[in-house]
Amino acid sequence: MTRRLALVGLGPGDPDLLTAQAARVLNEVDHLLVADKTAQHPGTADLIAMREEICRRHVRGPWHLVAVPDPERDRDDPTDYAGAVRDWHEARAIAFEATLLEHPGDAAILVWGDPSLYDSAIRIADRIEERGVVEVEVEVVPGLSSVQLLAARHRLVLNAVGGPITITTGRRLLEDATAGDNLVVMLDGSLTCRRLPERAAWNVWWGANLGSADEVVVAGRLDRVVEEIAARRAEARAARGWVMDTYLLRRA
Repeated sequence: MTRRLALVGLGPGDPDLLTAQAARVLNEVDHLLVADKTAQHPGTADLIAMREEICRRHVRGPWHLVAVPDPERDRDDPTDYAGAVRDWHEARAIAFEATLLEHPGDAAILVWGDPSLYDSAIRIADRIEERGVVEVEVEVVPGLSSVQLLAARHRLVLNAVGGPITITTGRRLLEDATAGDNLVVMLDGSLTCRRLPERAAWNVWWGANLGSADEVVVAGRLDRVVEEIAARRAEARAARGWVMDTYLLRRA
């Protein structure tokens, strides 16, 4: 019997930012699945609590949240980075597949932000389909991303007039900055923009933990504000045990 598997974008964390479509789907499924990273990162328990608050606000009647232990990932900059990520995705697919076997009925995987942007949920669902152990029909429900919220908080248009946007990661920033002059940077745990040459040539708009009660934003010329960003980022991590941030870089 084919089961429904919805990948539901929750937005950046504020229950008010959940879409009406996402709320409807959360009310239609039997189980709500969430990746649980607390074994490796104990400070991330409140990420599950934030999802629970979204469910309390938007799901009518009883709901069933299932925490799926997240497999460990090799984060020590492996030589075969793509291969390490593929192995992690495979392990995640097997973990979610096992949870689906234990919990019959339709399910939704609760995705932070939007499933299409630097998230593995779609690849995991594809792998579950390919393995064929659980027969699922996958649907994707978009959510507001941190990139959109960053633009809103800073009152930005992300693109220059008629110009392109490069969305990249900290791992690729130094390379991509040589070819582009308008970059959204995600997944940058090392704040790689501190290593850019000619920092005075860039403006930055930065935000951390957007959509939470303690979000923080900083903007200005990169050479003038980058150390403030580093300090605010460290404060945010110390306060919650985790930090999620993104920023726009644009040549001055």
